[in-house]
Amino acid sequence: MRVLYFAWVREAVGVDEEQVAPPAEVVTVADLVAWLSGRSEGHARAFADRSRLRAAVDQAFVPLDASVEGATEVAIFPPVTGG
Repeated sequence: MRVLYFAWVREAVGVDEEQVAPPAEVVTVADLVAWLSGRSEGHARAFADRSRLRAAVDQAFVPLDASVEGATEVAIFPPVTGG
């Protein structure tokens, strides 16, 4: 699975994307975020306040309780603002 990071999430994690193979118990975006939090201090910092995170699975906006089963790409980013 390809995980993409944007804005301050990318800055905290230290990379803009990574290829991961989460364990079978990771079935939702929230599970993925919890699992990714253990990868580094930067990941833990980026994902500490999940209310500040948004996600897309295979380029479709989804809530954090959405499934990642069968997904090829998950993007994690802060809330989008417009002007």
